[in-house]
Amino acid sequence: GTTCFGTSTPVAVRGLSGVSAIAAGGDHTCALTTAGEVRCWGRNSRGQLGNGTTTDSSTPVAVSGLIGVSAIATGGEHTCALTMAGEVRCWGSNSRGQLGNGTTTDSSTPVAVSGLASEVRAIATGFDHTCALTTAGEVRCWGNNYFGQLGDGRIFFSTMPMNVFFSTMPTNVIRLLFLPLIAK
Repeated sequence: GTTCFGTSTPVAVRGLSGVSAIAAGGDHTCALTTAGEVRCWGRNSRGQLGNGTTTDSSTPVAVSGLIGVSAIATGGEHTCALTMAGEVRCWGSNSRGQLGNGTTTDSSTPVAVSGLASEVRAIATGFDHTCALTTAGEVRCWGNNYFGQLGDGRIFFSTMPMNVFFSTMPTNVIRLLFLPLIAK
């Protein structure tokens, strides 16, 4: 492919056909094919293209060992896929645990998210966190939590999925309001 630094008109992506969905991350893009395969292109400094390398690519490359995909989501420097079996696989940057495999080690190939088994029906990614909607209607998130984006009432990152707690008032506010009563 040809490297360019921006264009004001749309250009066709070479080597893609039968695309059913796309997702654009920080500096990379991925496409889901009608055959359930994923192809990514762009910056690959943290392995976010999923092809086993950290080499940038201006044309789509196949994600290693990943078939039967029903949905994709891209973060700042990581990517996740939901399989037709309801499992989640992620790859790329893992500096804040956004791959969900219990580590902070980057991966240039898809890794299974710990503790989700085959119960997921939707996924979404932020810059460096990820969330999944389970078939039971629960939301589980992992990765960076500096601003409370995991919804678990804490501000510490998590390398594994955490349950999101829903209430009418943020958990940290509830703790501050009721701590004097509990301490008595």
